Formats: sequence, structure tokens, C-alpha cells
Amino acid sequence: MIAELVISMLLVIGGVFGLIGSIGLLKLRQPMQRLHAPTKATTVGVGAVLLASIIYAATVLDDPSWQEVLIVVFLFITSPITANFLSKAHLHRTIPADSLPPTGTDSPWATLDTEEAAGARDADHRAP
Repeated sequence: MIAELVISMLLVIGGVFGLIGSIGLLKLRQPMQRLHAPTKATTVGVGAVLLASIIYAATVLDDPSWQEVLIVVFLFITSPITANFLSKAHLHRTIPADSLPPTGTDSPWATLDTEEAAGARDADHRAP
């Protein structure tokens, strides 16, 4: 009974987060705003549904499934990486290269060069 209640709650939570993420994807205007809907809300929604599936397989079917666990791990690893790549692609397409701060290296711009980062780099080079 408790497992069924937890499964039901996770499915409702997953559906609500999926709906919020989908509405956010449609309603937000700017690409950088739109990036948050699928990477945050929808990831939590899919994670809740997969967690409900894991609990159902383990308690009701007595056959724990590792496929859902692997999907959850893959989802939570790849979602932030994908968001990072999409945001960098957007920045590279919309911001002129001459307005970007210097990187402090020979490679092209990828991150913001701050005084804290420069201090950390200098400390790494001084370490034995």
C-alpha cells in the first residue's frame, strides 16, 4: 500500500514537472530563458517517473530493473552538459567575438576570464 502511494505521488510529481517544463519551453521567449525549462523541470519530471518505475519493478513485480537506474544516471549526467553546449553555441552565435573578454590563453574564448580564475591559474603554476 505504501509503495503504491509513493509510486502514485512520483507519477503525479513527474507529470506536473513535465507539464511545467513543456509550458516553459513554449512560453519563454529568449533561447537562454527557454534553456531552463527542459534542463530543469523536465529532467526532474522524467527522473520522478523513472524512479516510480524502479520502485514498481522492485516492489510489485519483485524484479528490480537496472535499465531505469542507468537511464536516470545518463539523464542527470547528460542534461547539464547539453545545456552547457547549447548556451555556449547561443553565446558564440549572438555575441561578437571582439566584445568577449580575453581568455588569458592561446585558445579561443570558452569561459569568462576573471581575476579569481587568473589567481587560481597562477597558484597552479607555482605548485611543485
